[in-house]
Amino acid sequence: MADAQVGAPARSAEQDAVIAALMPVIDGIAATFGSCCEVVIHDFRRPENSIVALAGSVTGRGVGGSMSEIGMRLLARGDEAGDELNYLTRTRDGRLVKASTMLLRDSRGTVFGALCVNLDVTAISQVHTLVGELAGITGSPAALPTTTFGDDVGAVVAAIVDARELSGARTWAHLGRDERLELFRDLDRRGVFAVRGAVQQVATRLGISRASAYNYLAAARETDEKPGGDGAGSGLRRASRRTAR
Repeated sequence: MADAQVGAPARSAEQDAVIAALMPVIDGIAATFGSCCEVVIHDFRRPENSIVALAGSVTGRGVGGSMSEIGMRLLARGDEAGDELNYLTRTRDGRLVKASTMLLRDSRGTVFGALCVNLDVTAISQVHTLVGELAGITGSPAALPTTTFGDDVGAVVAAIVDARELSGARTWAHLGRDERLELFRDLDRRGVFAVRGAVQQVATRLGISRASAYNYLAAARETDEKPGGDGAGSGLRRASRRTAR
């Protein structure tokens, strides 16, 4: 126990040093790619206000802003998470973004943050479509997920809950107990409950009491951790139990 108590400040100092070392790097990356580029440093130790440094502007966020659904998903996976490189998504206002999310780890392999590069490739996509039409090559691009980027983490939580409900095209009142538990289990795996106050936000969004939401979350985690369960999201257990209230 004494070693753990001594080690925690040292690990925190090491993580702080990694973030500090990256601060000047993000300005260089953003300058290289120009106005279509945004580079963000996230500190997962503060999920509600994870953006600690930012260069450029693509998603409209600022320092002190929140992580997106993508960050929450990686947070939920804990140290088992991997980098997500060269993926495409859309902002809620329709812009096409090409992005890479690279995890920050300390010397013990603990994931504590991420370096994200976001490129607005909307104009490039439009030119590609135009050239295709001129060449007689048509076809709609594959459907892309929409990602909520914003400074308010509550908006991100709400978007995840709404998307999860709409994917089943059924409201909370029409779900059976097993389906309700699966909804909470899925939200937990997505990292929603690592955010402070998320249980109340989810309860309000679903139209249930805070106590009911906690009961469903506890039951979902209990079945998830039983033998035979897949155990997904276990990397988030300590973090979410500490911050969900």
